[in-house]
Amino acid sequence: MGGLAIVATVVAWLAYLVVTVGTQFLDNGRNETKFIVAAGVYVAVVTMLTFSALMYLVARQGALYRSRTHVRVPRVEIDDHFTNSHRSITVLVPSYREDPDLVRGTLISAALQEFPEIRVMLLIDDPPDAEDEATQRILDGCRALPSEVSAWLSGPARRCNEALAAFEAAMTGHGADDAAADQLATAAAHFTWAAEWLTAESIAYPRLTTPECFLADEVLGGLARDFAETAAALQMAAENRARVPQARLRQLYLRLARTFSAELGSFERKRFASLSAEPNKAMNLNSYIGLMGHTYAMVETPAGMVLDVDDKGGELSVPNSDYVLTLDADSALLREYCLRLVYYLEEEGHERIAIAQTPYSAFRGARTRLERMAGATTDIQHLVHQGLTYYNATFWVGANAVIRKAALDDIVEVEYVGGREIRRYVQDRTVIEDTESSIDLISEGWNLYNYPERLSYSASPPDFGSLVVQRGRWANGGLLVIPKFMRYRRAQRRAGHPVRWSETALRLNYMGSIAWASFSLVLLLSYPFDGALLSPLVFFAALPYFAAMASDFRRVGYKRSDMLRSYGFNLILLPVNLAGVIKSMQQAASKSKTAFARTPKINSRTAAPATYVLAIYLILGISAYTLAQDYITRNWTNGLFAGVNTLLTSYALLMFVGVRNSLVDIAVGTWNWLHVPVKESAAVQEVADVSVDWQSVLYFGPGESVPRGSGPLHLGRSIATAPAAEAVDPGDPQFAHTGAESGPAADAADEVKPAGEFSGDAPYAES
Repeated sequence: MGGLAIVATVVAWLAYLVVTVGTQFLDNGRNETKFIVAAGVYVAVVTMLTFSALMYLVARQGALYRSRTHVRVPRVEIDDHFTNSHRSITVLVPSYREDPDLVRGTLISAALQEFPEIRVMLLIDDPPDAEDEATQRILDGCRALPSEVSAWLSGPARRCNEALAAFEAAMTGHGADDAAADQLATAAAHFTWAAEWLTAESIAYPRLTTPECFLADEVLGGLARDFAETAAALQMAAENRARVPQARLRQLYLRLARTFSAELGSFERKRFASLSAEPNKAMNLNSYIGLMGHTYAMVETPAGMVLDVDDKGGELSVPNSDYVLTLDADSALLREYCLRLVYYLEEEGHERIAIAQTPYSAFRGARTRLERMAGATTDIQHLVHQGLTYYNATFWVGANAVIRKAALDDIVEVEYVGGREIRRYVQDRTVIEDTESSIDLISEGWNLYNYPERLSYSASPPDFGSLVVQRGRWANGGLLVIPKFMRYRRAQRRAGHPVRWSETALRLNYMGSIAWASFSLVLLLSYPFDGALLSPLVFFAALPYFAAMASDFRRVGYKRSDMLRSYGFNLILLPVNLAGVIKSMQQAASKSKTAFARTPKINSRTAAPATYVLAIYLILGISAYTLAQDYITRNWTNGLFAGVNTLLTSYALLMFVGVRNSLVDIAVGTWNWLHVPVKESAAVQEVADVSVDWQSVLYFGPGESVPRGSGPLHLGRSIATAPAAEAVDPGDPQFAHTGAESGPAADAADEVKPAGEFSGDAPYAES
């Protein structure tokens, strides 16, 4: 059926070109300039939309082929591989002003990963000195999490390691002999204890949010069920006096010990003047990765604390590791994530695979209709990503992935900014750093791989304001990466290894479809094309796409009717996507970086910018007006399109945004636009910013101000700069609880935070 859908799409598009356009020019002799231009634009619009639909059908076909042939590796083979392995993995969890309760779940899911040597590092990117009590509580809560989780795991870790040591001491024949029945029964008792402990923790875990429910049921509860089943199997083997080699039993003891033996810690790059303070997730990751493999002395200077390499006696040790796992602070890993992905990377023939990942799915049990629809589209994208791997067109999805450290070392870029070394492993030129880094990896001869299972999950935005921030970031940057991919494609052709058309088409669609689809929809919604260009064949070209998507929604656990809801969902996101595309163009023209906007993760509602809300009403008005005009002129084909747009935009406004919330957001945005905050005069700021003492004069030189934008300094082997001013730190004003809480407009709403405060437009902009 998928193959027929692809053929039907191509045939319907060709039929439209021949029947409609050919008829108008050849049979009817329409040669006036206005019609020719309109026909060219309309054909281009239809072609681009049909191309995106076709790429979806092609990708899902690849996903179907992969799911049909996927065979799960038996656990015994994985255990054999890792029995005497000393492979290490470092899990990096970048965090910026996250709710400690949310981050705790992420750390627990990472710490419970069974792996020979695993280190979980929370990369706290908050300013070291909070400006108010609320942010200080968040910072202190996150700082305490690694020790809290370590203490939580210490009891099971101690018991399971003692059980492993006791069994190894009693082993005979180097594991070749069969285990005695009492040995099997003892192992079963240990697994039963671990299952009961995890079950008790699952029951006691808070369940106030969707991520908390998922962690309790699927992470803690799922691991408990696995252990309980293993315990039952061992007990049955003991009762039946089955032959189980001691070596196999040791592997099971290793499973228990390694599950609870993670090392946890935290790191704050903004405490050190020698590290980059650029306000984005990529540089947070890069700062820590760049330190791996050395020990550092922490040296106090007038510029702040700097790190100086001192492998003999430094206070800060940053171990290297074979693999790095990046994990967003609102994500969770299912059991065996690290084991199965690293096992795949270490299979023969996979030496040049840099990244193995399971593109994240949405947490189940959404609390709002918008969160459910956002999660549904995420789950559909999981299917698309699986298909991309079939055609060798995989992209790194930055929320979570296992990465070879050697591959990162292969693509690192070193530059000097203000006299200090900046190492970039993950690109931060665009706000979709994972997409550009994917091109960097394939350019160096590495491959990427999507593991064909759902083993990682992440939170979806619960309201329209936070969705605006997330999807605006996703829409910004794809166009900027296309030239780099085209250079790679030309280089491959010159080297005698041409890139297949399927990979090229899928990659271009992945990076650019938001741009051309958004502009195409705007033209279809707003421009009154000649009725002679409209044809039911356009509908038939799109029908296979919508039918396949309805089927896919059903396959991933939703309703077929969610296909229509997703269309309305994308209509209200049209202005957000357009804004992201325009920012990409602006960045390309100005050769500057766009501010990185972190998706807000707060309990209260995030207010959407008034312009985006007004744009939804504008789309609704244009669609309704077009419908009325088509009814008057009896233009039924275009009238059907306008009617569907009107109906689904109305539904999306009511169900995903809310009329009351939309009016509040407009009022809040208007109030903030009218309200002009009083700023200090330049003279006052200059006096406040300059603080000079004798150390500063001797260190920086006369006339230099220490705390605000000091120049580079050299400390033997260290190169550092003065710390960035708190006034330009991205964290300070961006997450301030202001805006919606001030002014009369806020009285009519729930507690809201303006999305503009999360977008980073002012604080993140480079001077």
